[in-house]
Amino acid sequence: MARFVFHRVWQSAVTLLLVSLVVFAGVRALPGDPATTMAGDQADPATVAAVRAELGLDRALPIQYLDFAKNAVTGDFGRSIRTGTPVRHMIRVTLPVTVQLAVYAMLIAVLVGVLGGVIAAVYRGRWPEWLVNGVSLVGLSVPTFWLGILAVLYLSVGLGWFPASGYVSPFDHPLRGLYYLTLPALILGVTHAAVVQRQTRSSMVETLTADFVRTARAKGLAPRAVIVRYGLRNSLIVVTTVIGLQLGLLVAGTVVTERIFGLPGIGKLTLDSVFSRDYPVIQAVVLVIAASYIVINLLVDLLYTVIDPRVRVSGSAQ
Repeated sequence: MARFVFHRVWQSAVTLLLVSLVVFAGVRALPGDPATTMAGDQADPATVAAVRAELGLDRALPIQYLDFAKNAVTGDFGRSIRTGTPVRHMIRVTLPVTVQLAVYAMLIAVLVGVLGGVIAAVYRGRWPEWLVNGVSLVGLSVPTFWLGILAVLYLSVGLGWFPASGYVSPFDHPLRGLYYLTLPALILGVTHAAVVQRQTRSSMVETLTADFVRTARAKGLAPRAVIVRYGLRNSLIVVTTVIGLQLGLLVAGTVVTERIFGLPGIGKLTLDSVFSRDYPVIQAVVLVIAASYIVINLLVDLLYTVIDPRVRVSGSAQ
């Protein structure tokens, strides 16, 4: 078990190092000069050079990367070129909003997706499966931004059921905070529920046709016990993998939804930073999102050992 954990942690650390290199190089490849942006278009070359030296952009790229990596390890990402605010503070303010939205949307996706997948697998070849598959196809096909705009127009502006924009922290006002997050979480959850549903159905169909399930039915176990204890439980490896991947995508992919609903999350911060060529913020945001994705996948790998002991045994032999 210890070797399995060490192996996964080591892989995650190497991946994060490679991601930091890609992020650093990708940001430097963006068109435009942040020093010119900060100094102003009318600034003379001497002023631009002074700003570039102050930001450390006049040094060699390897030196810039080493400084970036050393500071990132300690959580120091510098200051925003656009506002002068410490980047660490900007992330500390915006990341919780995105995490709350992603977790809320994932809970909706898991509840709807797993339930729909179980129904589609149990009623295979009958109208409930066709209905569930049709709904999931719509969820996969319709763009999130279009659903969000329709939701604002009809559910917020038209019917007044939900606020069209704004954010209240659930930690300050739990019910009001959840109320403000419900509509954007539903929009995100619909798309990801469709993915979870399809994978759950596929895994459940394979499991329910296995010999041990036939044996359980032949022994006279109740259909609900066969479905939950044997069908769903043995399908959790695939379902857990999908949920972990979808949660990582949610944390990284809330940009459009946050824009539509006016949420002050890390997605909005990313867009603002890209438009203003704010190197420190872009680097920090992308690195934090990548690290979140890596950590989520690491936790999923470790969760495998709880769900299926065979993974723990095989991993210990590595």
